[in-house]
Amino acid sequence: MAEQNEFFKTPVWYPVLAAHTFLTSFVKLRPEAVAALAQGEIVMGDAHPEVGDAIADLRQPMSVIPGNCFASVDTCAPTDTERFLYKHGSVHSPESAWRYLALSRKVRTAAANGEVQYICLRPFRRMNRTREFRLFIKNGDLSAMSQYHLIRHFRRLEGYKKAFWTEALGFVREISWMLPVKDLTMDIYFTSEHRILIIDLNPWGDPTDPLLLRTWNRDWSEPAGIVLMPPPVTVSGDVNVSF
Repeated sequence: MAEQNEFFKTPVWYPVLAAHTFLTSFVKLRPEAVAALAQGEIVMGDAHPEVGDAIADLRQPMSVIPGNCFASVDTCAPTDTERFLYKHGSVHSPESAWRYLALSRKVRTAAANGEVQYICLRPFRRMNRTREFRLFIKNGDLSAMSQYHLIRHFRRLEGYKKAFWTEALGFVREISWMLPVKDLTMDIYFTSEHRILIIDLNPWGDPTDPLLLRTWNRDWSEPAGIVLMPPPVTVSGDVNVSF
């Protein structure tokens, strides 16, 4: 089981699925830098030379990435930071990349738990939220697919849902033989060029969020198809409201 869980680390699954995801560079962190990340250290200088060393290690790989970057670590991204909320995680410098990783509670916890060895860098891409989905793969087959962003009903998705499901089925059939873990979830993005790109992989079951599938306690042998946020309910007729 421990060996299977290793597959969900980006540096492990990336060589297997590189042709189906974003071009990514990996920067190995010194043990001292991992410890600094776990402590949330963001200040360079004599007191924290390991922070300066880590930032220096990021400089060359970031310099060859066109435009801004998206930085994460082996098992998670800093999605719990203000930078992700307002800038979708886009960073422009090694200093900024380190800062927002160190400010992330998720990243600090992963580092403290010994789950971080690398900083993962890829070109920043502003993604259309209507094209992000979570795939539920059971026994190597696609069992269900959920809208990823549950902020509202996207009416435009209704016209594409059948095509998205068909494309996702074909994609999973194409790559299933490469997956050493047959039960997992896979976050994907449909590009405007009709490609499917893998964003992330997560273990099957809790604590992974089942999103619109609501619960892990269901019959996964029966494909649920694609599940979208329902349209808002319109109330008509006489409505009496009392306070």
